[in-house]
Amino acid sequence: MFSPFNRRTFVAATMLALLSAPAFAAEQAVKLFTIVTDKDETVIALTAEDAALGTDAATIGKALAERGALTVWHYAVRKASDGELEQAPREKVSVRAQGVLRIEPYRTPLRVVAPAG
Repeated sequence: MFSPFNRRTFVAATMLALLSAPAFAAEQAVKLFTIVTDKDETVIALTAEDAALGTDAATIGKALAERGALTVWHYAVRKASDGELEQAPREKVSVRAQGVLRIEPYRTPLRVVAPAG
């Protein structure tokens, strides 16, 4: 059983954890996006070469339409060495404009790992 003091402490700690997780993700240097097609959704981040395009979905969508394709990092959830879950770069992939329905900002409460190099 929780005593009134322990219950308040537990509730306060839970609220703090829930409120700080999205803020932690928002402070990340790597901006994640979701590429939505009629078949699936893929979480991506721009490569260092294309980071100059901007950090909003509209600019990335416009660049994709103009170029016809972009090379991006495909991100996935993995377990870090400390046991926590994190969003990490999996591999570089090429995204073609054909079939892309929309590009959306992707927010995660998980730690986001920057690509190496």
